[in-house]
Amino acid sequence: MITAPYYQLSRGRIPAVGLGLWQVKDKETFNLSIKSALDSGYTHFDTAQAYGNESMLGDTIQELNVKRDNLFITTKVSVTNLCKSRTTSSIDKSLKDLKTDYVDLLLIHFPVTFLRRSAWRVLEDTYENGKARDIGVSNYTIRHLEEMKKYTSIRPSVNQVELHVFLQQPELVDYCKKEGIIIEAYSPIAHGKNMDDPTILSVAKKYNKSYVQIMLKWCLQKGLVIIPKSVTPDRIRQNIELFDFELDNDDMIKISKLDSNMRTCWSPVNIP
Repeated sequence: MITAPYYQLSRGRIPAVGLGLWQVKDKETFNLSIKSALDSGYTHFDTAQAYGNESMLGDTIQELNVKRDNLFITTKVSVTNLCKSRTTSSIDKSLKDLKTDYVDLLLIHFPVTFLRRSAWRVLEDTYENGKARDIGVSNYTIRHLEEMKKYTSIRPSVNQVELHVFLQQPELVDYCKKEGIIIEAYSPIAHGKNMDDPTILSVAKKYNKSYVQIMLKWCLQKGLVIIPKSVTPDRIRQNIELFDFELDNDDMIKISKLDSNMRTCWSPVNIP
């Protein structure tokens, strides 16, 4: 069993590797994924209101009799729940579905214009009343984070964004590092696209690791939290077997040259 390192947040500690749960809606598959992850050493699970599986996560954790204090659970307030009248009630529903009285990390899922400011105030209240140990955002650009300085009393602990070797977002990474915001990379293997790049293939061969493990290790060595998604037990295990080797500086530089601004998910770049 692997124990992933962690980063300190304002109240909790976020493990550097988590299991993404996007699109996992079949109960049998879901249970197998969570059990495989726990057996492999995962304690960090990332869900969202929009994923439609918060209740399955809550049920599975209870069925497996996992101690809540040993887990790090993230959920995200969906775009449809970002108006003030819905944000509070949606968070309460998430907690009920997850069968817990708090989440370790609560995020705004997307920076919806005119709604993100009031939604953040609700997240601040949720933080203050202990229903969320830490709060943050997802898909925020530097512009959105700069805007937050005008209206926040609590700064976001985490910014969860699409980030992988083909979409490296170095300016955003540098900005968040300076601001003390942890970058959490979703889709760190780019949804399986560009899986035949010769540079990564050669590096994988050098270290006797898989193509995916090299992609994930690059992210970790850049100081990022990663949440790869898989429902296959062997791949779930391989995605956390990342701590018995280090990419040398030359290989890190080679991989850094692969940045092509390739997005595989929704883009917040043009959201005012």
